[in-house]
Amino acid sequence: MSTEIKAPVFPESVAEGEVATWHKQPGEACTRDELIVDIETDKVVIEVVAPADGVIEEIIKNEGDTIVSGEVIGRFKAGAAASAPAETSAEAAPAEDAADQDESASGSSGDAILSPAARKLANEHNVDPAAVKGTGKDGRVSKEDVQRHIDAAKTSQPAAAKSAAAPEVSVAAGERVEKRVPMTRLRASIAKRLVSAQQNAAMLTTFNEVNMKPLMDLRKQYKDAFEKRHGVKLGFMSLFVKAATEALKRYPMVNASIDGTDMVYHGYQDIGVAVSSDRGLVVPVLRDTDAMGLADVEKKIVEYGTKAREGKLSIEEMTGGTFTISNGGVFGSLMSTPILNPPQTGILGMHKIQERPMAVNGEVVILPMMYLALSYDHRMIDGKEAVQFLVAIKELVEDPARILLDV
Repeated sequence: MSTEIKAPVFPESVAEGEVATWHKQPGEACTRDELIVDIETDKVVIEVVAPADGVIEEIIKNEGDTIVSGEVIGRFKAGAAASAPAETSAEAAPAEDAADQDESASGSSGDAILSPAARKLANEHNVDPAAVKGTGKDGRVSKEDVQRHIDAAKTSQPAAAKSAAAPEVSVAAGERVEKRVPMTRLRASIAKRLVSAQQNAAMLTTFNEVNMKPLMDLRKQYKDAFEKRHGVKLGFMSLFVKAATEALKRYPMVNASIDGTDMVYHGYQDIGVAVSSDRGLVVPVLRDTDAMGLADVEKKIVEYGTKAREGKLSIEEMTGGTFTISNGGVFGSLMSTPILNPPQTGILGMHKIQERPMAVNGEVVILPMMYLALSYDHRMIDGKEAVQFLVAIKELVEDPARILLDV
């Protein structure tokens, strides 16, 4: 029985998507709930799975095609068996023909069988498909096979250059190579939102610095016991999340948002944590951080980081948020001005911890210091509240007992 493969129903905030990768081709067998196609939107990659055991009958929308919610992208035949390879269809063939067929099936002669994604990658890097060893069914060459071939070629190039004196530069002197690739939907959406934030918000940034020694001493003292008890490492991000939560409770305007001409005050703290991925910057949200412990925050951050790298964050996990924290320090940033994540009115930027000489009680002491930056929307937050909010975070981080005592 033939059924339609439809694009999933997108949320209201997502207008359209794009067929990213077909993991199965017409005639290939699928098992129930097996991944068959990825749909990329401007927020997440949505996986479409097989509705039952059967085969892909037809692909209507190819990779790179734009689709809308619920659109038919292919046809699936439940209960059907995979198409037999042409090489093995003749059972009574002579022995020498059978040997030729086995050779062809193994990919040692004849044209390689490439998936559309693999062919596209091979064309982009001028890779001969016949030179790539396929690991898929019937010797099919996948995108991963082509990538491995490219990586192996890059690794062998320096060694070959040393051993071979023959010049391999065939381009004219001064010629420079360029590569043009289209933006992914996620990166295009990020660009649009960031430009909109700069154009539509009265954005200012205030700075301060925090002595990280108390937090570092606390982490050093309890990190082993914490990991043994909770099964997750104690990092600085969870402590900053808790400090930001307490500061947001004291200065609710930083936790608010602007909707047209209305100011919306939120009676809860949902803090987004900026995570860098190969597809672009994503901001999954920690819900009700006031009710979360440090271990809960750390576990959730690890989970979000893994999902971001695998492209499996859901739209629900990135929707909402009343405040955002971005840690550029993990990449070595000493100071930056983070951009607001609309419709939020505040974002905290953490930076690199660096030892600096500081004056303490009339003496010069070397301390591990971090610059903090708070970007805020001046339409909602006055400079006084912004500075006081950042000072509150500084005091809570420099004296973590304040979080426990609520002082």
